[in-house]
Amino acid sequence: MEWYLLDEKIKSWLAEDMPYGDATSDPLFPDSHQSTGTFVAKEDGCVAGLLVAQRVFKVLSDHVTMTVLVEEGDRVTKGTPIAKISGRTRDILKGERLALNLMQRMSGIATMTHKYVEKLEGTDTRIVDTRKTTPGLRELEKYAVRMGGGYNHRFNLSDGVMLKDNHIEAAGSITNAVAQVRASLSHMTKIEVEVENLEQFEEALAAGAEVILLDNMDTETMSKAVAMKRGDVVLEASGNITIERLAEIAATGVDIISSGALTHSVKSLDISLDLHRA
Repeated sequence: MEWYLLDEKIKSWLAEDMPYGDATSDPLFPDSHQSTGTFVAKEDGCVAGLLVAQRVFKVLSDHVTMTVLVEEGDRVTKGTPIAKISGRTRDILKGERLALNLMQRMSGIATMTHKYVEKLEGTDTRIVDTRKTTPGLRELEKYAVRMGGGYNHRFNLSDGVMLKDNHIEAAGSITNAVAQVRASLSHMTKIEVEVENLEQFEEALAAGAEVILLDNMDTETMSKAVAMKRGDVVLEASGNITIERLAEIAATGVDIISSGALTHSVKSLDISLDLHRA
């Protein structure tokens, strides 16, 4: 995301949190009151969003400096200092919660993604996210997936063609859906088709789909689909994906495993800001 676009989001988030200023910090601390503090990881994990948090304070005030101590995507242990902050006390306190919310959420996504990636070590299968993201946070959440070692699926509906069950049902068949979309499609855009069984898989192959999503298939059926595929068709496994199943799914030979859980079922990483008066 370009910084100027992120800055506009940050301004709206700050306005949500203090539409009329901070009723606590504004009367309590004068302009001259300065503090320093440390952002600390309170549990083991993979950190992401530090640069976003840094941007929060840059947008908020010219009187606060946040210095990052680790790299985006780094694995850290409980108690690790991940950033330092100094400056006008009331401005630090105004940006504290927004900065922490973003870092904690993004670090939780990166941490979960990293766990998935570890399960796929030694295979050629990639783990990717989906569009099951928090409205308004998609780019940041997909960035966090990359920081955890994963990859991104399409970012939005404009990003690529993906014919799912409802598209196919409304169009009458996979063959009809692919043909109609292909007729108006740029040569730069691929078509992905979601299939639920081997009969649909054969139809998607015959229709010329470049990517085929194997939806909620058991591993035996996935293995058969891999054996049936032709050319450089990319196979994506999705639906009912759990971390326990990753190794067996990768063993079928699919190219990609996509999981909405990377962004919709994460636990935020516990990070705190410990403030000290300068």
